Amino acid sequence: MASDRPLPPDDDHRVVPFRRRGLPRWRWPVRPQGDRPVRDLAQYEGGDTPDDYRHRMTMNVLGLLITTVLVVVGIWLVDKIAEMRKNQDCYLSGRRNCTQIEAPPIQRD
Repeated sequence: MASDRPLPPDDDHRVVPFRRRGLPRWRWPVRPQGDRPVRDLAQYEGGDTPDDYRHRMTMNVLGLLITTVLVVVGIWLVDKIAEMRKNQDCYLSGRRNCTQIEAPPIQRD
């Protein structure tokens, strides 16, 4: 069944501009030979104040603790996802009683 609406315009007749041959691909800004990129490095120095080693070590320990917590949470999350995937595979295969039953070990005399 044909429609009376006009077809959407196609983009087959678009012209894609290409770069000319012989021109460099990248044009870097040209600096004079004697000009350094940074005029004075003194503005980036720490100054005359001494470093606060106690604060820096506190931040290092805090960063280590946060990283450790993230690793432990990540391992726990991966373990839970694997357990859920195993249970889902069991249910989808049509079996019943897919949950694990934890029973105490049998004591034999």
